[in-house]
Amino acid sequence: MLLRIEGRELPGLPGVVVAVQARDKPAELLDPVAGDAAEAVWDLTVEPFTTKRGERTLRGRHVQDGIGGRFVYLSWNRVGEDGGYTMFCRSKLMIAGIPQDVFDAGVAAGALRARLGLTGRKGGPVVARLLPPAVEWTVGAP
Repeated sequence: MLLRIEGRELPGLPGVVVAVQARDKPAELLDPVAGDAAEAVWDLTVEPFTTKRGERTLRGRHVQDGIGGRFVYLSWNRVGEDGGYTMFCRSKLMIAGIPQDVFDAGVAAGALRARLGLTGRKGGPVVARLLPPAVEWTVGAP
């Protein structure tokens, strides 16, 4: 199924990109977006499944599994003179934050969407565990 992440209100940082990080591979980034772009959109392929403890969640190439549950890393990186990236902070988009009714309807529809602001309280990148109300979870893609 599809998980679409829509970031808005980027912090306006030139020389910086934000991207979705591949599971356990900090250097493998999906669709880097400039820190001064108007918006950032990522489409991830995920699979719903039930854990051994009976929790319904998602897994996939870009879904991390750690203390506190499953999440998607939004990785903030400086762009070097050679065009390479150096990570300086990350945010965790928490899968557990999806309301159960939205999760169930999204699985049935084959798509979920997360909308969130990407600027923190001090004007830099948002660095936090991202849960509602900071994230609006809805069913389907645009």
